[in-house]
Amino acid sequence: MSTKEKIQEELQVDTLEKHLNEIVLYNDDVNTFDHVINTLIYACDHTPEQAEQCSILVHYKGQCTVKTGEYKDLEPRCTMLLDAGLSAEII
Repeated sequence: MSTKEKIQEELQVDTLEKHLNEIVLYNDDVNTFDHVINTLIYACDHTPEQAEQCSILVHYKGQCTVKTGEYKDLEPRCTMLLDAGLSAEII
């Protein structure tokens, strides 16, 4: 095995070993679509279109994954969602 192949293989293993978490947003009967959309834009760096699509999915499906990444990146984002009165958790 050449050195180049070995390094590439090590990079692929490192990439696979990183465990990604998700922020799941849940439906509620309290918050308006506008509030949810604006909060997703602010807290999760969504585009207006992404935020609108997620809010529709949450409304009709009951939940939606709104952000995927490493826990340390998701924790402050989930806190912002919770502070805004939304129902969310990191899984």
